[in-house]
Amino acid sequence: DTVAHASACSRGLKPTGGPMNRRHFLKTSAAAGSFPHVAPPTVLGANDRIQVGIIGLGGRARWLIQHGDFGDARIAAVADCWLPRCAEAAKLHPDGDKWAKYQEYRKLLDKEKLDAVMVETTTHARVLIMIHALQAGLDVYGEKPLTLTVEEGRVLTRAVRRYKRVLQTGTQQRSMPINIYASELVASGKIGKIEKVIVCNFEGPERWTPRPAQPMPEGLDWDQWCNQTELRPYHTLLHRNWARWWDYDGGGQSWGVSGWGTHSLDQVQAALGTDDTGPVEIIPEEPGPKCKVTLRYASGTLVKLEQEIIKDHQQLGAIFEGTQGRIQIVRGDFNADPPELRKGAPDITKEGPGEDVPHMRNFFQCMRSRQRPNADVEIGHRSTTICHLVNICRDLGRQLRWDPQTEKFLGDEEASRMLSRPRRKGYELPKIA
Repeated sequence: DTVAHASACSRGLKPTGGPMNRRHFLKTSAAAGSFPHVAPPTVLGANDRIQVGIIGLGGRARWLIQHGDFGDARIAAVADCWLPRCAEAAKLHPDGDKWAKYQEYRKLLDKEKLDAVMVETTTHARVLIMIHALQAGLDVYGEKPLTLTVEEGRVLTRAVRRYKRVLQTGTQQRSMPINIYASELVASGKIGKIEKVIVCNFEGPERWTPRPAQPMPEGLDWDQWCNQTELRPYHTLLHRNWARWWDYDGGGQSWGVSGWGTHSLDQVQAALGTDDTGPVEIIPEEPGPKCKVTLRYASGTLVKLEQEIIKDHQQLGAIFEGTQGRIQIVRGDFNADPPELRKGAPDITKEGPGEDVPHMRNFFQCMRSRQRPNADVEIGHRSTTICHLVNICRDLGRQLRWDPQTEKFLGDEEASRMLSRPRRKGYELPKIA
């Protein structure tokens, strides 16, 4: 029956008979706002090949299809609400003609016997899809930024823990050996107490203004694409430049706060050792939507978004200034003062194809061991929350006090309302106890 099927999937097993109706199971559980008990997962057998589905086939997914190291995992199925993308993505992989292809991701979850999915969709659609995958008994590789709102992140974290699944956030610097090494230098006090951290002044999102409708591309399910957001008339600037707009992302795929800014702010969290917490104050240093922002942690450490963006990937990190030295961590490398701190460091991780290999391997290893991965859901949620806090601070134009334990603003109801957003009917988040 459907419950037995989901329970078997949750344990890393394949169901052994009886009809499979996973789609009905997902729909009824979501409608009820609950989910039956899921038995603890067991370890995948050493000879079991991991079956992976990919949901969302934009630029990031195509990069991973072409350059990612899936090891003993196999891509078995793909889904995209713009159906022609499935065939386009399949051409990039030697086994692409064997993939099952879907326009509706729920059908993929229903029909395919998978162990994991990689959710590479737009930010505004990502969390609901990830939760449905978790409820279907699958482990998840979730692209960054992990969430659109703080509320989404906490619900997602509860879901991962409730269903005893593995979730790896796509912040690959967490698995680069040299980044891990440099982070531990900072966290262990090798440059003394950290007084200030400097990162780029990453850009925030813009608000969408109504525009006349444009012709719909063939094969696009626009309702599914809009997901939780308003069902607006189709426009190519929404569809193809979604990361630019507040309703769909927090600042863009590249030099926005929740775009590549996620990498830098996650690097800050890693080196400060604050994976389960965050700042206590968010302070705008000047007026305007692109203002510099200071984050103050309870330790007194100040994180300043003030460095000018020069569009160099070396800026996808942070500069840590301590009482006894200075370390700049970038993607795949670091600089140190005193320079002897580099002694014994791992090799540089070269930018480009191959830089994701340690992160994907860590995900697949944790699927077997059932250990938490390097960028576990709580880590991804906390780092992405900082992106949201910066955007809310800029939008309101005032200093905010934040309680990272309760994840609430102190004494500011208007700011607190911005921690969640209304969701369109049919795309509500399930209730996760």
